[in-house]
Amino acid sequence: MSDDIVLRTENLTKHYGGVHALMGANFEMRQGEHVAIMGDNGAGKSTFVRQITGVEQRTSGKVSLYGEEVNFGGPLEAREAGIETVFQTLALADDLDVSDNLFLGREMTKFDWLGPFRFLDYKGMRKATMEGLVKTGVKIPNIRNTIRNMSGGQRQCVAIARTATFASRLTIMDEPTAALGVQETAQVENIIRTLKDQGEPLILVSHNMRQVFDLVDRIIVFRRGRIVANLNKEDTDGQDVVAYITGAKTGEEFAGAA
Repeated sequence: MSDDIVLRTENLTKHYGGVHALMGANFEMRQGEHVAIMGDNGAGKSTFVRQITGVEQRTSGKVSLYGEEVNFGGPLEAREAGIETVFQTLALADDLDVSDNLFLGREMTKFDWLGPFRFLDYKGMRKATMEGLVKTGVKIPNIRNTIRNMSGGQRQCVAIARTATFASRLTIMDEPTAALGVQETAQVENIIRTLKDQGEPLILVSHNMRQVFDLVDRIIVFRRGRIVANLNKEDTDGQDVVAYITGAKTGEEFAGAA
C-alpha cells in the first residue's frame, strides 16, 4: 500500500435487513486530496460515511486509515483516531458558546495533580478556539455568544472550525452548505479552500455540482448502493456526472474507486 493513502475501503457493505444500502464499496484517497461523493437521495453516500466514522457497524468489508485496518465501535473512536466529521445535523449544543462547543467531550483541564478534583481551563480553550478560527479563516465576532444566538451560516462555520481544529488525519463534510444562503455558502467554501492549501485531506458529500467542480480533485458517484464512477475533475464535466447519477451510464459501472 502506498504511504500516501489516507483512507481505503475494501468491499464495504451495509445491509438493513433485506435492504442493501451499500454494496462492495472499494474506495481510496491520498494525502492532500479533496474528493467529492455524489449521488441521488438514497444512493448510499451517507451510509458510506456512517460506516467509515463508526456511526453504524458495517455488515462486511474493511476500512483502513493510513495503512492500518480500523474497526471503530462508535464516532468517538473515529474522532480519537483523527477523523473529524461535519454531519448535516451539525451536532452543536445551542446553550453553549463557541469554545464550549469546540471542546465538548474533550475539555481542557488544569490542576490535574489534584486527582479527582479538576478545573476546566477556560482560558486555554478560548486561546485554542481563536487559533482554530484563524487556521480555518472562520470569522466569529464574539466567541462567547451562545450557538442559539448565531445565524445558520455562523453555526455551520463553528461546526467546521471544530472539525478542522482537531482533524489531524481526515475531515469529512456531509452537505455542509445545504441550508445556507449565498454569502454563507461562500464563507464555508473559502474554509474548504483553506484546508486544501494546508494539505488537509477532505471528503465532501454534496449535491451541488458547481461547488464540487470548484473545490475537489476527484468525484466518486454512488448509485443504488454501489460506486459507479471514479472521475478526475479535469477529465469530466457536469453532464457526464449527471449521466452516472441518473443511471444513463450504469453500463460503464466501475468495480472500485482506486
